Amino acid sequence: MTKYEDIEIGQTATLSRVFTLADLEIFGKLSLDTNPIHFDEAYAEQTVFGKRIVHGFLYASLISGIFGTDFPGNGTVFLSQEMSFLRPVYIDDKVTATVKVIAKEDKKRIVTFETICIKNDKKVVLKGIATVTC
Repeated sequence: MTKYEDIEIGQTATLSRVFTLADLEIFGKLSLDTNPIHFDEAYAEQTVFGKRIVHGFLYASLISGIFGTDFPGNGTVFLSQEMSFLRPVYIDDKVTATVKVIAKEDKKRIVTFETICIKNDKKVVLKGIATVTC
């Protein structure tokens, strides 16, 4: 855990995960997102993606994982997240999320981060800005 006072502009943290079919099934049940693009191979083959894709919010949740458990850590609360999903993530792709401090608002203890997710082929799949309080 990092204390607010110790957070500096430019600091980064990362978290990686390989997303499996089991992950999609659990997330689909929890989120109620059962879109066939995630679960039906025959359907997905007919789309622009050519095969099933991972839910965007599933791999975006790595950002929340960083904030809540690593940096800043315990007690951190999401205030906002702007995201652009740039490319698909497929089953068994490894995604690495990185957050980078770009601003601090001392009076309200708010930190603004650049957020990015990159998949195993080094292509950016998500880009955004997040604010948290800690």
